[in-house]
Amino acid sequence: MTRIPRGATQFKWRRQRQEKARRWPSLNLVALMDVFTILVFFFLVHSADGAPEAHNKLVHLPESVAEQQPRDTPIVMITLDNILVQGEPVAVIDTAMHAARGEIKALRTALQAQLVPDAPAMTDREVTIMGDKTIPFELLNRVMQTCKQAGYGSISLSVLQRSAGAV
Repeated sequence: MTRIPRGATQFKWRRQRQEKARRWPSLNLVALMDVFTILVFFFLVHSADGAPEAHNKLVHLPESVAEQQPRDTPIVMITLDNILVQGEPVAVIDTAMHAARGEIKALRTALQAQLVPDAPAMTDREVTIMGDKTIPFELLNRVMQTCKQAGYGSISLSVLQRSAGAV
């Protein structure tokens, strides 16, 4: 029987350890899928921040160089056919244009229903109007008057933001 010198086994052991260290580590796909699933849910939840209805297909907003971000206020949307409050249709454009004294009663009722009992003073109440860029100014003016009469003192107009250098 031949005896293996002590140094030879240590050399083999050291060489095996170095080869094992040089191999690529294997990926744990289950953990990787878990991470991506969590990221997808995170982006879905947080994608609604800002203006949730800014990319609505019914309303083509005008462009502006506005820098102020939208606040969470009741939203009045004016499409080519209807007036909506918080996504619910409240009036038809044809009847709104022929309303007496410039007030749209159905819109006023819907806006007053949005008020909370302990609402702040009229000057502090805010509403955001999202109007299609092709609606007549007379209709926009009537909607703004109705918002004032419903108790909303601050009216914001929603626009698409563009860079300051763009024409």
